Amino acid sequence: MQFIDLNIQQKRIRAKIEKRIQMVLDHGQYIMGPEVKSLETVLSQYVGVKHGLACASGTDALLLALMAYDVRPGDVILTTPFTFMATAEVIALLQATPVFVDIDPATFNMDPEQLRKAIKALETHDAGIHPLPQILNRRLFPHPRGIIPVDLFGLPADYESINALAKEYDLFVIEDAAQSFGAESLSGKACSLAHIGCTSFFPAKPLGAYGDGGMCFTDNTELQEKMLSLRVHGQGRNKYENLCIGINGRLDTLQAAILLEKFEIFPDELQKRRKVAHRYNELLKEGNAPLTLPKLPPGVLSAWAQYSVLARSSHERSSIQEKLRKAEIPTAIYYPTPLHLQPAYGFLGYSKGDFPVSEACADRIFSLPMHPYLTEDEQRKIASVICDEP
Repeated sequence: MQFIDLNIQQKRIRAKIEKRIQMVLDHGQYIMGPEVKSLETVLSQYVGVKHGLACASGTDALLLALMAYDVRPGDVILTTPFTFMATAEVIALLQATPVFVDIDPATFNMDPEQLRKAIKALETHDAGIHPLPQILNRRLFPHPRGIIPVDLFGLPADYESINALAKEYDLFVIEDAAQSFGAESLSGKACSLAHIGCTSFFPAKPLGAYGDGGMCFTDNTELQEKMLSLRVHGQGRNKYENLCIGINGRLDTLQAAILLEKFEIFPDELQKRRKVAHRYNELLKEGNAPLTLPKLPPGVLSAWAQYSVLARSSHERSSIQEKLRKAEIPTAIYYPTPLHLQPAYGFLGYSKGDFPVSEACADRIFSLPMHPYLTEDEQRKIASVICDEP
């Protein structure tokens, strides 16, 4: 059994993908070929925003978004510690300071109440209200510039509350939708829920390439123009005029061609993912599995990048994973160590206990196989092992 089975998908569309690749080989425009623009147009229309900007990875998408807002050394950006390294990494790469905000235990996404506390702590220079990095000047905490919520496991964060706080405190919001392309909330589709939405086309994502790739989405034409320049070394009117310091963040034409074909079946695969998630919920409830199952807020549809559950304890998680391993069923842990406890972020000076919900979830969470082609028999086997059924 595969944790994520890309082979079945490839067999479904192999001939069409090969045709798309052949078209690129024929026209020979391997960098910024016509497929890149086509992908930007198709996906921005799907998301429901004016502009899409394809780039080399989800990490580059986040970096370009921050650079478009001229984030500089000393700026403060609020984000979650319960996410992949890249979310806070791009902040640190620009020598800005990540300020972490704990998560809601039901959604694993940024808790708006904790976000308000963090902003207040920065505004009042009072770290007693909310944990803050020790490297900040205690006598003059800087006013935050922006927020990067994360749509973890495919579930959009609470942007209604987060955007309201951002407006109140004059902050920008960048949606880390690396896992949530195709998800929906009451406010619209993922990637349209903030000033800039950023997604990833890493192969294991709901819409994945056969290599790295990403995209930024925005309704703001000025931000789009800045990112267009930043994506190609700060390019101006031509490749040898450079208006600012940028990056080499282009999406390869071959990957764009592959994504265009994969997007043809994406809506169908999204429905299949939701069916798989629903079946997991039903089977595990029926079997009284010793797990906390994922729940969706009213009016929200997840892209189900992962199906993640909470065991009752770290020990019980290990026990269940071992049972599954013996049955040749793969599992994964996203994420075993919150970012504030990672060595790479030791310079911030956070301590164990600063973000108790993230730490508790990291101790208990694990993910089951999830992809559109997971069969009912496979899911029944997984549930049977977890629930100790004969």
